[in-house]
Amino acid sequence: MASNSKQVLAVLVVIGVVLPSLTLATEFIVGDDSGWNTNFDYKAWAKGKVFTVGDKLVFKYPVGKHNVFKVNGTGFHHCIIPPANEAFTTGNDIITVLTPGKKWYICGVGKHCAKLGMKLAIRVVLPHHH
Repeated sequence: MASNSKQVLAVLVVIGVVLPSLTLATEFIVGDDSGWNTNFDYKAWAKGKVFTVGDKLVFKYPVGKHNVFKVNGTGFHHCIIPPANEAFTTGNDIITVLTPGKKWYICGVGKHCAKLGMKLAIRVVLPHHH
């Protein structure tokens, strides 16, 4: 009986330690198959998704065609482009969200943010522990 309860405890420890690490971080391809592009409804894409601290946002786009800036709410609403040295420009930008709250991202190329909808706003929550 004692060895059986030890086996059960070992299984519970594995579930308790391994499972949360598997479910903690999610990688979101922003825009799914469309990627980071013009004329895409990022508000609709984000709706219903739960973004958690530790998740990764992956912005995929052709290098040179777009970029990604992390901005504040004002920058998001008015498409205010930060200094160029703050841009993500690899075409496969992976941004890990490290804190809870609202996060805003825009494209700084031309009028992509202001006229073509290349802007993403998400709310990040703390991981839920049972």
